Amino acid sequence: MKSRITVVVAGQDYVLLTDEEETYVQRVAAQVDAEIANVREGGGLSLLHAAIMAALNMADKVQKMADTADHLRGQVREYLEDTQKLKAELNEARREISRLRNTNR
Repeated sequence: MKSRITVVVAGQDYVLLTDEEETYVQRVAAQVDAEIANVREGGGLSLLHAAIMAALNMADKVQKMADTADHLRGQVREYLEDTQKLKAELNEARREISRLRNTNR
């Protein structure tokens, strides 16, 4: 069930309608607020421009994390394939050992 949560970003109140927990929404809003404040520290930017720069910074971080996650998924996939190959080799070696034991009796 959706709930209304009020957050404060850059001194402005925003009412959000969301299924997320309030603590999560407040943490997200705090991150956005901090990023905007960080961008505005340089001075000279309007709130709109600071918000756009903050959005670009945060999107950059998200994209880099997504790229890292994709890379890690690829590594895991390779490890799983290697594991399957090693299991097949192990099974083949066990069959060969069993065959050799049977022929030496």
